[in-house]
Amino acid sequence: MDTSTPLPIALVTGASRGLGAAMAEALAKTHHVVAVARTTGALEELDDRIQAAGGQATLAPMDITNTGAMAQLCRSIHDRWGAVATWVHAAVHAAPLTPVAHLSEGDWAKSVACNVTATGILIPFIAPLLGTDGQAVFFEDPRAGEKFYGAYGATKASQIALARSWQAETAKTGPRVHILAPAPMPTATRARFHPGEDREGLASPRDEAARLMAALS
Repeated sequence: MDTSTPLPIALVTGASRGLGAAMAEALAKTHHVVAVARTTGALEELDDRIQAAGGQATLAPMDITNTGAMAQLCRSIHDRWGAVATWVHAAVHAAPLTPVAHLSEGDWAKSVACNVTATGILIPFIAPLLGTDGQAVFFEDPRAGEKFYGAYGATKASQIALARSWQAETAKTGPRVHILAPAPMPTATRARFHPGEDREGLASPRDEAARLMAALS
């Protein structure tokens, strides 16, 4: 890939599927996308779609809970491009629905690590790359306090609380922090929560990405 690309950089964490992949494809129309996800095969499929549409992407197959790997990625982005124009944070761990009293230690630990701890670590890593002119995007899914959503609801609410604090702190200085509410989509995460649901009336991730991108602009 030509490192002299004039395109602004869009970093998408959680880019392998669902809304994250759709946002990466939408951003690739105007940005060079750095796509982060654990699943190499899904990232390669995303890259194929982006290239077929005439876009550019750099794939970063890594786990956002790996602090050392994410620090190295941010350093590499700084050294190669200098800045990030847009960060879309779509990565999430969706623990199975279960009563809180039956919550497994493993599912709780993964939920906290991905949804809360990684977000709290990534914001300080990525904020310098965004500077005052960049923008960060988070996705709200208010499930806190709902029965059976204990792990997901609590940790997703914590993630958004971090984002809201950052949003308030940077309102006058930048970067711009957006907290968006996607419509229900037929994603793998939703399928885990609603098995057997009639998916016919759900919004497609591609259409929803287009709507959310319009809201950003």
